[in-house]
Amino acid sequence: MTNSSANQMWGGRFSTGVDAIMEAINASISFDQRLAAQDIEGSRAHAAMLAATGIITDNDAKAIREGLLTVLSEIEGGNFEFSAALEDIHMNVEARLKHLVGEPAGRLHTARSRNDQVALDFRMWVRDQCDAAESGLEALIKVLLDQAEAGADWVMPGFTHLQTAQPVTWGHHMMAYVEMFGRDLSRIRDARARMNECPLGAAALAGTSFPIDRDMTAEALRFDRPMANSLDAVADRDFALEFLSCASVSAMHLSRLAEELVIWSSAQFRFVRMSDAFSTGSSIMPQKKNPDAAELIRAKIGRIFGAQTALLMIMKGLPLTYSKDMQEDKEQTFDAADSWMLALAAMTGMMADLTANRDALAAAAGSGFSTATDLADWLVRVLGLPFRDAHHITGSLVAMAEDKGCDLPELSLEDMQSVHAGITGNIFDVLTVENSVASRISYGGTSPEQVRLQITRWKEILT
Repeated sequence: MTNSSANQMWGGRFSTGVDAIMEAINASISFDQRLAAQDIEGSRAHAAMLAATGIITDNDAKAIREGLLTVLSEIEGGNFEFSAALEDIHMNVEARLKHLVGEPAGRLHTARSRNDQVALDFRMWVRDQCDAAESGLEALIKVLLDQAEAGADWVMPGFTHLQTAQPVTWGHHMMAYVEMFGRDLSRIRDARARMNECPLGAAALAGTSFPIDRDMTAEALRFDRPMANSLDAVADRDFALEFLSCASVSAMHLSRLAEELVIWSSAQFRFVRMSDAFSTGSSIMPQKKNPDAAELIRAKIGRIFGAQTALLMIMKGLPLTYSKDMQEDKEQTFDAADSWMLALAAMTGMMADLTANRDALAAAAGSGFSTATDLADWLVRVLGLPFRDAHHITGSLVAMAEDKGCDLPELSLEDMQSVHAGITGNIFDVLTVENSVASRISYGGTSPEQVRLQITRWKEILT
């Protein structure tokens, strides 16, 4: 079968046959141009090292380094013409550098391969995203701390199975997310520290015979040290996978909070009011105020999960060292990073503008027999009953209240004593939601005292 006939079958998208198809599948410049700043910084450090070790002349290094700044200025100014024929960001930059400075440009690639070059660029880009994520998480945590401090003693229902369980405070609920996002912050910092080793100098896979100084380039590019194995340096993308893992866990936390905002802002709950800045209306129903930002956060999380799975699938079957499959590592990571940063920013904005409905929270806090556990605890603490007996008595009182169509505090003392004669009037002191939350004084509990203690702790952590 001829190329032209084959092209009719599977190449209709490409007007010039198999050469165009190969160019399209091989080129990465459409997306890896995002690595331009890292590529140029890495090349400038490499040129400086080559001169310092006598591999190239100082004059050539100067021309290269100044030319690369011109290229960066053109790219950042939108005046750079990227070419798919040159495949990737590395060759596009090098071709433009040659046009600007001539022969010295050809010396830049001494003691270097595109394999260690792309490993360096991508690692530096992911490292920058770790820094951005750290800033985004810190901003979100601070907003949640503000919400917690404002409502440290505002009662609300705590849920299990989305059923009313026990009263808690708004501040305590907010601080739960502070702890979650705090662990996300710890994870991304830990991942950043682990990835902060420099692959430059590994060359294609085996290192180089030139007398390079890898410590010099590592220090210039703000790495802690050079990577210790040249095969590993060009072969693995676990730093990107770890970033995506951190992003996925954090995205899951964002999605859970987004889900609660969707529920809480509904007419059935009315726990919170979303600001107009993060809501939309309906094209047909004028009464609607939709929590679109929260819903979009909830949806975007799937792209982050998908990126992690995709990169795992790309890497899982590759023998050492580099394979072209690894070109597919970047688009997934770029998209996930964009989605995570946007979701963090949107959630921070929403929580900063969010107004909690204290009255609705309080009204819901006392519903659903939320102080039943306090009643059982009183029976154990005051009457000395075994907890299982206290649990049974409390269940009987809940059933009685259900039959009467009232809540536990609305039962009479006589009603309660009909179930257990030892109950006294003091029982009513523990059946208010305010007394319930105030009594939860164990470390990490929901009492306002404990909530304020944790707020203070986190403020000290973030300073």
